[in-house]
Amino acid sequence: MEERNKTLGEFIIENQKAFQYSSGELSRIINSIRLAAKVVNYKVNKAGLVDIIGAAGEQNIQGEDQQKLDVYANEVFIQTLINREIVCGIASEENDDFITVKGSDNSNNNKYVILMDPLDGSSNIDVNVSLGTIFSVFRRVTPIGTPVTSEDFLQPGTAQVAAGYVIYGTSTMLVYTTGHGVNGFTLNPAIGTFYLSHPNMKFPLDGNIYSVNEGNYVHFPQGVKNYIKYCQREEEDRPYTSRYIGSLVSDFHRNMIKGGIYLYPTSSKAPKGKLRLLYECNPMAFIAEQAGGKATDGFGRIMEIQPTELHQRVPFFCGSYNMVEKAEEFMAEAL
Repeated sequence: MEERNKTLGEFIIENQKAFQYSSGELSRIINSIRLAAKVVNYKVNKAGLVDIIGAAGEQNIQGEDQQKLDVYANEVFIQTLINREIVCGIASEENDDFITVKGSDNSNNNKYVILMDPLDGSSNIDVNVSLGTIFSVFRRVTPIGTPVTSEDFLQPGTAQVAAGYVIYGTSTMLVYTTGHGVNGFTLNPAIGTFYLSHPNMKFPLDGNIYSVNEGNYVHFPQGVKNYIKYCQREEEDRPYTSRYIGSLVSDFHRNMIKGGIYLYPTSSKAPKGKLRLLYECNPMAFIAEQAGGKATDGFGRIMEIQPTELHQRVPFFCGSYNMVEKAEEFMAEAL
């Protein structure tokens, strides 16, 4: 069978043996995400036709206004994962605390926990800009048979066994890694099947796109200001192009295909950064590294940070390897 004609299901089965723990649970987790993504995609594509856009009237634990689609996507992903009886715990951007999941026999025998941002970029819902879902999978560290604890979720990114994202754009794609490269699958909406469309995805070593909210420039640390000025200077292959969508999944996806760097640094308004380590930065860092890119907090590797809380925020520099290295140089010089 030609590689690009492979369905996601066929690809998972063929590559199951490459996964460190080959008892089938990971395949079922990816299949659950595939199913939930199709349901959310259907609702996203009807957003202007049904009463699903606009604020839900509540705030999440981050103090952000929840959109109706945020709440809907969160419920769909959680319910799909619970119904499949694969994970023992779920943590979501939309929930204050993690959810303990028991099997139908009331046991705690499942081996994996999943952390997710069910609808990234939801502030763009009303203006019809691409949205995404981000997920990160860990093998639990507490004994099987006992309820999960925060210890199962507060693991460094290096312990991830899988990570990925879904992008709901001009086409809907599921991109994921299990530590053996990155592959992208595009949904054929006519038959509801994901096909391998982007095998072995790689970040170009260099790029000419920088993605940062320049409206916050005055609030940025000096190293970031210096790097932005470097990107704008008319020298060598610069100035670079500035592209910022405001949806992490969309900005990351574009930069992985075309070459670029994404920056969400600390600022005087967000002294710890804004993005969440466990279900935004870690999974994207895992994907970036598997695609030959780099992800840091400006000084050190994102995936080596030891988390201390579920909704921990960190600065995030991610993208083409040489561009991230250059940004780190400017950060170190400005210390």
